[in-house]
Amino acid sequence: MATYKYSQYLNPLNHAAFDTITLVGQKAPYSGLYRCEGCGHEIVSTYGNTLPPQNHPQHSVAQGAIRWRLIVTHK
Repeated sequence: MATYKYSQYLNPLNHAAFDTITLVGQKAPYSGLYRCEGCGHEIVSTYGNTLPPQNHPQHSVAQGAIRWRLIVTHK
């Protein structure tokens, strides 16, 4: 889970970008921090780069497919 110390550097934003799931092989729609919905692994990716990176851990059957959700971005 992403954590932070100084809340004055982060703003809440109710935007559909945070509800979108990006699948393996798709390009990151925004630069930022992404969290895998299956295992909780977090990565940083920049706009237009393909998700996931080569170092993503393999999933068990219970974790399902690798699915990325944007959790922090700069707007």
